[in-house]
Amino acid sequence: MEQDPRYPIGKYEPLPYSEQQKEAWLADIKFLPQLLENAVNNLDAAQLDTPYRDGGWMVKQVVHHVADSHLNAYTRFKLGMSEELPSIKPYDEVQWAEMKDSLELPINISLTLLHALHTRWYYFLTGLTEADYQRKVFHPEHKKEMTLWHLLGMYAWHGRHHVAHITALREKMKW
Repeated sequence: MEQDPRYPIGKYEPLPYSEQQKEAWLADIKFLPQLLENAVNNLDAAQLDTPYRDGGWMVKQVVHHVADSHLNAYTRFKLGMSEELPSIKPYDEVQWAEMKDSLELPINISLTLLHALHTRWYYFLTGLTEADYQRKVFHPEHKKEMTLWHLLGMYAWHGRHHVAHITALREKMKW
């Protein structure tokens, strides 16, 4: 059975809280910028303009999308820790990926942003307790409450998911 190119590592599967799982997901947050940078290392302009799958974003859009998404994620965690059940702001990720900055800026801008952002985010997350991870935010687009624990797992997966889009394309194209 052929793997769905939209989900090269499968879909996000929520897991119950454990210290071991927390450490694994925190490592995903900590190391994502370097893994993403490694995934795009030595790609030329034509390769960066290649969609990772038919109908998918170009590699450069994927890199900029991860920066956009994780900026929002960091804000969502901060809101979740500073307010009682805050409503988080959804955004149109497809429209954001089509904006001028995602189409024209060099990817090193977003890679640099991700290195700084993930350093802050990781440091912040390591200070949270098990009880903190049970705090909730409300996602109006999905019309449901989500724990910070759920968000941690989702964003840990999200980074690995997009790195795999790029590495799978590199394998397929023999780059």
